[in-house]
Amino acid sequence: MRSKTTRRLAMATSLGLAGVTLAACGSGGGSGGGEDVDEALSSVDVACEPYEEYGDLEGTSVSVYTSIVSPEDQAHIDAFTPFEDCTGVTVEYEGSRQFETQLPVRLESGNAPDMAYVPQPGLVERLVTDFPDSVFPVGEQAEANVDEYYNESWKGYGSVDGTYYAAPLGANAKSFVWYSPGAFEENGYEVPETWDDLMALSEQIASDHPDAKPWCAGIESGNATGWPATDWLEDMMLRTAGPDVYDQWVEHEIPFNDPQVAEALDMAGQVLKDENMVNGGLGGVESIATTPFGEAGLPILDGSCFLHRQASFYQANWPEGTNVAEDGDVFAFYLPGNDTESQPLLGGGEFTLMFADRPEVQALQAYLASPEWSNAKAKVSPPGWVSANSGLDPANLKSPIDQLAYELLTDEATTFRFDGSDLMPAAVGTGSFWTGMTNWITGEDTQSVLDSIENSWD
Repeated sequence: MRSKTTRRLAMATSLGLAGVTLAACGSGGGSGGGEDVDEALSSVDVACEPYEEYGDLEGTSVSVYTSIVSPEDQAHIDAFTPFEDCTGVTVEYEGSRQFETQLPVRLESGNAPDMAYVPQPGLVERLVTDFPDSVFPVGEQAEANVDEYYNESWKGYGSVDGTYYAAPLGANAKSFVWYSPGAFEENGYEVPETWDDLMALSEQIASDHPDAKPWCAGIESGNATGWPATDWLEDMMLRTAGPDVYDQWVEHEIPFNDPQVAEALDMAGQVLKDENMVNGGLGGVESIATTPFGEAGLPILDGSCFLHRQASFYQANWPEGTNVAEDGDVFAFYLPGNDTESQPLLGGGEFTLMFADRPEVQALQAYLASPEWSNAKAKVSPPGWVSANSGLDPANLKSPIDQLAYELLTDEATTFRFDGSDLMPAAVGTGSFWTGMTNWITGEDTQSVLDSIENSWD
């Protein structure tokens, strides 16, 4: 093993070069300020004491396969540096846009990576089911980190038939409403605390601004058109039926066309199907189906609409120069529920799955579930990345939206549930569900849409 002094010098050099790379890539609009990237990189803790538990891994290597490609991959690569320099291991990162189709092919052919970043629990279950001899359970060190630093729901999403296979990596919060703080202040509007308050505010906006609309929305996303509308239904299910029924719905323990699901979809329809509510600056209700989701919130900037429901990662879609802050051009508030006593939160994230159980692979999985990795990753990431690891210092996150998402993800009062379409069988979650919600936007009635999705389940 190299000495700690040598490793610290090596890491300082590596992080300095990484700063040049990240600065060249840039994060585009929606950065909302934050400290200079180079300064953030230079502040990474290079003390090796926390890494001693992984042992001497000099001369070993771990291959990691993921869907995260350039330029987003650079922060992941940079965040390996403390682990590599303090243990002696080399992490070989490979990103591919064909990840989901190629990973099963590689497993089938015996060319599996040592580890993969898997973006959906549904895919974890499918890989474990289809390749039971190729997937290994989470290692003891990684599991201990998850038990200590994560909400227990994350462990459930990484388990298949009672065995724990996939440890959490990154996360995102979806239950957000974007707005203009300046427009709210100018009109005397307050952030609503309940769904009824939100609808009352929407009606007030419609009355005060006949040339605008309270809401703007868009669900066009190429082959994935419809997914933003599924998030709407999932958020409404958590608020009307509650988390237990949500779980039953996702697992198909109640039918997709259950009356409780119809109630939730009709609740979403109070916004998405009402011509008086949408689609500010973009058209009527049907324009939602053809408006690219990345552009759907932009009318907030010119006052054509006031509200846009979308996840924390939407901050990357604001034009360059947009100040994303509580007193900035745009910000977001928590999508309220039916009361102030509960705090359901819809979200997503990635998981690490091992296809080799060598000590160095187990050590990397443990590192990726540790506070050390979460803090290193936060320091080298542009705005838009967050973790649900309670050991993360929120001061290391680059934007106030990321900090708000982290606060919600780690709040003991939060009831977190993973994106339902990511948990359902692919034919439904990324098939009939997406299509059905698009048909609902373009005119099909609630019951017909839910019936067609239910009929597709088998």
